[in-house]
Amino acid sequence: MAKVEIYTSPFCGYCFRAKRLLDSKGVSFEEYDVMMDAAKREEMVERAGGRSTVPQIFIDGRHIGGCDELHALDKSGKLDPLLETRHGG
Repeated sequence: MAKVEIYTSPFCGYCFRAKRLLDSKGVSFEEYDVMMDAAKREEMVERAGGRSTVPQIFIDGRHIGGCDELHALDKSGKLDPLLETRHGG
């Protein structure tokens, strides 16, 4: 199974939707709350190429984007293959 990381903040509807999709696929993920952790927020912005909104999602270290991008990958049938295999790292 791929390593999935998601940067979130509490009370974020898009974060909730993204996590719900991952949960529905039986995917475990590491969640980083950036609301009160400035270092994690800085790390997220750097890894996400300057994007500062949450969620920011990474699969095996590859930046996927936010909730909309995650759902678009799922609709196009491209999410499951990303989640099933490790792509190094």
